[in-house]
Amino acid sequence: MANEWYIVQTYTGYEGKVSRVIQQKLDAGELSSDIVKSIKVPEEELVEIKDGKKKSRKNKILPGYIMAELDLPDLGWKETCNKIRHIQGVSGFVGTAPNERPRPISIDEAKNILMRSGEIKGERPARIKQTYAIGDTVKIIDGPFKEFSGTVDALDDEKEKLTVTVQIFGRATPVELSMTQVEKAI
Repeated sequence: MANEWYIVQTYTGYEGKVSRVIQQKLDAGELSSDIVKSIKVPEEELVEIKDGKKKSRKNKILPGYIMAELDLPDLGWKETCNKIRHIQGVSGFVGTAPNERPRPISIDEAKNILMRSGEIKGERPARIKQTYAIGDTVKIIDGPFKEFSGTVDALDDEKEKLTVTVQIFGRATPVELSMTQVEKAI
């Protein structure tokens, strides 16, 4: 037996409630902590820029799903899985019928989700909600070029950077900026 990650489908909006109920069942001894190792509602931080102000909020990575780290025994797995399935708001385990043993997700899938939510090292910082396209006019709201306006020339979504051409002393000058340093011009 080894710890593996499983995806539990819930009603949308019930992720936190289901997670709390599972934790309560663990605390009360209704579920074994030897089998249920951890429950996660993966969330990422989303930064939104409106009116020159950065607003940060949590966004669920998998709306309607939670991650469960389980060490399911060969015998007796059904009892634990049925206790989880019968929690109000749970639809079941992803990819299996109620009478089947749940199938775990791959280690890479679990690692990617946990990295994205910041649960393990290699985490991604807050993601930017604003999207830009080449040719967009933007206003710089932070850094040494604050209050300048320019045109987007290049985008790097992976690094969340963009190159903006601004007029400095009458010359077009390319400036590399973070997406948090600009907002779309009106």
